[in-house]
Amino acid sequence: MNHRYWGHPNHKFHILNPPSIHIIAFDLPYPPDYGGATDIFHKIRSLHQLGVEITLHVFLYKGKMPAPELELLTKKTHYYYRRRWVNPFWGKTPYVVTTRNSEQLLQNLLLDQDPILFEGLHTTAYLNRKELAGRTMVVRAHNVEHNYYRALGFAERRWIKQKFFFLESKRLQQYEPVLSTAHAIAAISPMETAYFQKTYGNTHYIPAFHSNSKVMSLPGKGEYVLYHGNLSIPENDRAAIYLVEHVFPLLSQPCIVAGSNPSQLLQQAAKRYPHIQIRANLTADEIFELVRNAHVNTLVTFQSTGIKLKLLNALYRGRHIVANTPMVEETQLENLCRISDDPMEMANMIKDCFLNAFTEQDIEEREASLSQTFNNLENAKKLMALFNPTT
Repeated sequence: MNHRYWGHPNHKFHILNPPSIHIIAFDLPYPPDYGGATDIFHKIRSLHQLGVEITLHVFLYKGKMPAPELELLTKKTHYYYRRRWVNPFWGKTPYVVTTRNSEQLLQNLLLDQDPILFEGLHTTAYLNRKELAGRTMVVRAHNVEHNYYRALGFAERRWIKQKFFFLESKRLQQYEPVLSTAHAIAAISPMETAYFQKTYGNTHYIPAFHSNSKVMSLPGKGEYVLYHGNLSIPENDRAAIYLVEHVFPLLSQPCIVAGSNPSQLLQQAAKRYPHIQIRANLTADEIFELVRNAHVNTLVTFQSTGIKLKLLNALYRGRHIVANTPMVEETQLENLCRISDDPMEMANMIKDCFLNAFTEQDIEEREASLSQTFNNLENAKKLMALFNPTT
């Protein structure tokens, strides 16, 4: 019998065959243009590098089309259309779950006995189906979803969407015990790990997968302060408005808010200050250059759920980071940021950063700290170990 090696050249596993798994993605993870998609895509990429054979199942919506880039990394990719015609206010099952149950998906899962990775609570419609009894199943917990949807409700200004988010939060909380039927839970942050371990047990911290392989921060000084994010998301819009109204007016340095589809409220708030600029609908490369050349990346959130990939990206690509507590708490990244929840104190921290160049030593220390926790290949191995604890 031929033995095969798979894995990183310096960390080979000696097993008889390359491992195979199913991954069920709640959305198309290519291009990886937001946090959830980024985690899934770079997880797939890292598992592929380790030699894992992946059967990928993807739910398409919002006009998205099949991505050949995914098919290069997988043994087989199946696409399903999300059932968006379902009344979002009807039924006890969460809308995000009931719109992602395809009988064709179930039939495809039954074609073999490979383990299954469910990406998010959204994809768990078949987690406890009797046809899959005996299969090894792991759920990737991207958030404590009922907390996340409740926070979306508080951030939303449109009453009908706010009503949906609060209803969905209640349904998600009632549905969440389905996780007790999973073989293991792979949580994305220490905060989520503690919650799921206490509630269901057998939870393991698998840090977020991301696009960075090394710290690319520039030494020296930048000339402006940056906040970036998808501004069409109410939470990010709220954070940007907070900075524009309460923090950036206290500064004399140029301030840039960058992201897609800024709200009229945000644009009107920024117009009052000549040193504040809105940069809308930029490409990923343009955002990358803004992050890298800023002297300070200012990151604010009012939802302490999951881990914010924009924080990781700013640490790998930017210079100084000033953030509020919910952005960094229990991320293991606190020591790499200056932290304040008071607008005046935050502004003073930003001013202080402009007195100090970002040095080569700062870059080396950041690299050493990040590489311990956020190494994609090492975390892919930890994830695969959940499917076979004896390997």
